Amino acid sequence: MTELKFHWFIPTNGGDGRSVVGGGHGVTAGAAGRPASVPYLGQIARSAEQVGFEGALIPTGPWCEDAWVTSAMLTQASERLKFLVAFRPDAVAPYVAAQMAATYVNLTDGRLMLNVVTGGEDHDQRMYGDFLNKEERYARCDEFLTIVRRLWAGETVDFTGRYLSVEDSSLQNLPDEIPAIYFGGSSAGGIEVAAKHADVYLTWGEPPAAVREKIERARAAAERHGRELRFGVRLHSIARETAEQAWAEAARLLDHISDDEIARMQAGLRQSGSEGQRRMLELNGGSKDNLEIHPNLWAGVGLVRGGAGTALVGSYAEIADLIEAYVDAGISEFVLSGYPHLEEAYWFGEGVLPELERRGLWSNPVKVAVRPSTPFGAGVTFGGAKEPSPVG
Repeated sequence: MTELKFHWFIPTNGGDGRSVVGGGHGVTAGAAGRPASVPYLGQIARSAEQVGFEGALIPTGPWCEDAWVTSAMLTQASERLKFLVAFRPDAVAPYVAAQMAATYVNLTDGRLMLNVVTGGEDHDQRMYGDFLNKEERYARCDEFLTIVRRLWAGETVDFTGRYLSVEDSSLQNLPDEIPAIYFGGSSAGGIEVAAKHADVYLTWGEPPAAVREKIERARAAAERHGRELRFGVRLHSIARETAEQAWAEAARLLDHISDDEIARMQAGLRQSGSEGQRRMLELNGGSKDNLEIHPNLWAGVGLVRGGAGTALVGSYAEIADLIEAYVDAGISEFVLSGYPHLEEAYWFGEGVLPELERRGLWSNPVKVAVRPSTPFGAGVTFGGAKEPSPVG
């Protein structure tokens, strides 16, 4: 049996709301109705862990609140949820990064995972003071992770590279456990770095056949280095009791996106140097037409949002079927989100996760039943549609 892991998302990138919050990858984020405050983000974190998510991704970039500071605050607003925190080789020296991660692990009882971000947009990188090109950033990342992993292993490190060097370097306080490293990159350089250093290779939500092809390339690269990878996918979710309800919600989100906004955002996103972003744009085609690119996989989010641009849409059983298709392609971890993130965590956690549990694909990490005692969706009415009643 493939035991799956599910992670949620903390929307520090412009806040949250009942429409798609655009932006990212060099494009200014749109306004949201719910600011990214600690009380609200803490509510999302608590709800995610209550319904069975194991971790939560904290994004990075000039349009986000700082991932390290935000997640450290949220460890105190939640109990067990791990945080998948951005680990930027451009922003801090490798020794400092290794020490920060070790401290985080030791003071939170291991509630840290690391999302290594090499930086995809030249303009954004120059804002940070980083003037390397894309290929050079991957090469520096290789050096960075080589040093960091040796430090975590308790070695005294002497290393002289093209971009980074340390001398007689050792951590005085080692991490109680080594945090898992997640890495995404669709280009050859990105896959090579993942093959050498990552625990989990992440891809955005392309159709399962395309994901399988990418996994095969990453797996082959890892084998050349004598390593094995796990594989994860980053998606949005619109899960409802019936397919009709789910697609009605997707249509509602689309209705709130104007053609002018799509044109503006698409023009900006096309300037991206990211291979993964290019592949996301190909899926939506810059148009509101033909957005179901695979059964129950919808590309509407990517019309105005950089990065992950596709969503699982359908009934609980239909989404579970699509998840099984990704599992067949090699995926074992899912990093999900939805608008609004508070309510959508309940729709997925109280609807899809029990369905996956019945199929033997998932079990609650804290062994707490996630099935509601009353019919799901019988909560508060928002805009004429039934929504769950969040607690906590």
